[in-house]
Amino acid sequence: MLEIKALRYFLAVVDENGFTAAARALHVAQPAVSMAIRKLEETLELSLFHRRERGIELTDEGRVLLEHARRILQAVTDAELEMNELHGLGRGEVRIGVPSMLGSYYFPPILMAFRHRYPNLQLTVVESGTRKIQQMISDGEIDMGVIVTDTPPADLESHIFLRDQMMAILPHDHPLAQQPSVSFEAFFAEDLVVFKQGYFHREVLDRLAAASHSPLKIGFETNLLPLIKQIVRQGFAISTLLEMAIADASDLVARPFAEPVWLDLSIAWRKDGYLSRANRAFVDFLLSHTRT
Repeated sequence: MLEIKALRYFLAVVDENGFTAAARALHVAQPAVSMAIRKLEETLELSLFHRRERGIELTDEGRVLLEHARRILQAVTDAELEMNELHGLGRGEVRIGVPSMLGSYYFPPILMAFRHRYPNLQLTVVESGTRKIQQMISDGEIDMGVIVTDTPPADLESHIFLRDQMMAILPHDHPLAQQPSVSFEAFFAEDLVVFKQGYFHREVLDRLAAASHSPLKIGFETNLLPLIKQIVRQGFAISTLLEMAIADASDLVARPFAEPVWLDLSIAWRKDGYLSRANRAFVDFLLSHTRT
């Protein structure tokens, strides 16, 4: 019979890529982890790991168990969370992933207002790229996140809370800043400062470049918004951002593209997961305080 504790140890060994590292993460002695895995293998009458000099590797049987173990432990976590819900909104936690651009300029007032409304709830905010946020939601590392995608992943439920336009971001003295709009041809002829792969900003640029048959002339690659704005301000490259990202930068100019680029931003969570009362409260609060 499978035991939850053994599955937790098994996942820890996989995620930490070793017995010693898993023991540290679990705050137990290393022999306890080895014993639990050995007992699990004896129960299943299967080998779960190849033990090698430079580490471990899952067997084919171990890979099959891994899929089940993640689902089982996520179900246990959801059950524990739902039972704790009986205590009401006097306590709870909201773990949310937010893209860098929104985390810096759009979400702080919303998060502070939500905290004021529910002072006993804990907010944990992770800043990352859209793809990473989607994976963290699926893996149960966060409860929900903001995603930007034309087609939401099948395993996520999502609700649009904001529709906004991507703009060409230029210094005041740039020739394109004197025009009412910027063509893709003119934009992609310039050196660009871009986000790294995995961020919606970069995905938009890659998609637009492919559609207009223009290569990206990447001069700088960074996920730091202040650095992006400084690079544009100094005239080393131009970029594209949501207009809200330069609301506090009077020395930068935002111009729409000749063919407008609109993005739908959604709040998303696992479709088959349990959405706690605290998280439902946050979703309701977000949707009631934003425009679509």
